[in-house]
Amino acid sequence: MSANVVLLAGFGVVVLLTAWLPMVLKELPLSLPIFCVGLGALVFAIPGLPGVLPHPMEELALVEHVSELVVIISLMGAGLKIDRPFGWGRWGLTWRLLGISMPLTVLGLAWFGYSLLGLSVASAVLLAGALAPTDPVLASDVQVGPPGGGQEDEVRFTLTSEAGLNDGLAFPFILLALSLVQGISMESLAGWLAYAVLWKIGAGIAMGYGIGRLLGWLTFHLPNRAKLSRTGSGFVALGITCLAYGATEMVKGYGFLAVFVAALALRATKREDAYHEKLHDFAEELERLLMMALLVLLGGAMTAGQLFRAMSWEVAAFGLLALFVIRPLAGWVGLIGTKRPPGEKMAISFFGIRGLGSIYYLAYGLHHREFDHADVLWSTAGFIVLVSIVLHGVTVTPVMRHLDRRRNSAAGA
Repeated sequence: MSANVVLLAGFGVVVLLTAWLPMVLKELPLSLPIFCVGLGALVFAIPGLPGVLPHPMEELALVEHVSELVVIISLMGAGLKIDRPFGWGRWGLTWRLLGISMPLTVLGLAWFGYSLLGLSVASAVLLAGALAPTDPVLASDVQVGPPGGGQEDEVRFTLTSEAGLNDGLAFPFILLALSLVQGISMESLAGWLAYAVLWKIGAGIAMGYGIGRLLGWLTFHLPNRAKLSRTGSGFVALGITCLAYGATEMVKGYGFLAVFVAALALRATKREDAYHEKLHDFAEELERLLMMALLVLLGGAMTAGQLFRAMSWEVAAFGLLALFVIRPLAGWVGLIGTKRPPGEKMAISFFGIRGLGSIYYLAYGLHHREFDHADVLWSTAGFIVLVSIVLHGVTVTPVMRHLDRRRNSAAGA
C-alpha cells in the first residue's frame, strides 16, 4: 500500500472531521484539539502503517514553516474578531499581561529550565521564550466571538488580544537565546536590544498598520465597483495575511506582530462592515483545517516519532510548574491593582494555553543554532502542549459558562 494513498485518505478524513466535529463536541467537555491529538496518537501507533513519522528534530524546516503558516492565519482571524477600538486604557489588562506577566513567565521558566532540567542558559532561555506566549491557535475556545458578535467580555477580550500580540513579542527572547549560544557581551547585548527589540518590534507595528490601512482603503473606500469588498471572497484574508507577514519579514520586522496589527487596522477602516465576517470566517475555517492536520501529526509524533524519548520526572515536574504555578502566578501578579472580580483574574491567569506557537519557536531556534539537550527541549515542550490541550480543553467550557452566569446575574441585579 502506498504511503501517499494512505496520506490522501487520511487528509480526506481530517477535512470531513473539521466540518463535523465542532458541532458534535460543542456541548461536551472535550475540545477539538484533544480529539485531534488522540486521533493522531492512535492512528500512528498502528503497526505496519505505511510511512514513518519522524521526530521533529529530523524535519526542523518543515515543522517550522507549517506551524508558522498556522500561527499567522490564526493571528489574522484573532485580529479580525476584535470589536474594541485600540487604545491604552481600553486594552489595559492586555498591556499588563504583556509588560509584566510575560517577562515574569520567561524569567520563571528559564530559571527552572536551568536549575531543574540542567539546561544551559541559552537552552533555558530558548525553552522559556517558546513556552511564554499564549497560543492564538489553541486559545480559540476562550477568545471573543466573530466580528460584531457581541461576545467580548473582559476575559475573552484580554486573552484574545494577549494571544495576538505576545506571539510577536516572544521573538526577542528567542533571538536572545540564539545570541547566547555564541556567547554574549555588553556590546552584543546592546545590539540585541537595538535590533531584536526596538527595530523589529517597531517595524512589525509600522508595517502592519500601514498595510492594514492601505488594504482597508482598497477594500472599503475605493469607488464601489473597484473595492475589494465587492468580491465577497473570504480568501482575501489569506492574501492580506501573507502580504503583511512577508513584507514585514523582508524589512526584518516581526511578521507575527504585523499580521495581528494589520487585522486591527483593517477593522478600524470600516469597523461595522459585514465583509469583515466573511474574511474572519474564511481565516477561521482554514486555521481549523491546518490546526487539525498539524495536531494529528503531533499526536503521531508522540507515539510513532518518539517525541517523549527524553521524558523524565524532571520534565514532568517542569511542565506542571509551568502550567499550574509559573503562568498563573505571573498572570495574577500582572493583574494586581485592577478592579476585575477575582474569578475573572483567575481565569485570565490560568488560561495561558500553550500550543503550536511553542512548536514553531522551538523549531525556529533549533533550526538556526545548535542547542544542547535538544531532545529534552522537545519532550518538555511536547509534554506541556499535551497537558495544556487536555487541561484547558476540558476546563474551558464549564469555567467560561460559570463566568458568563456570574456576569449575567450581576448585570441583572
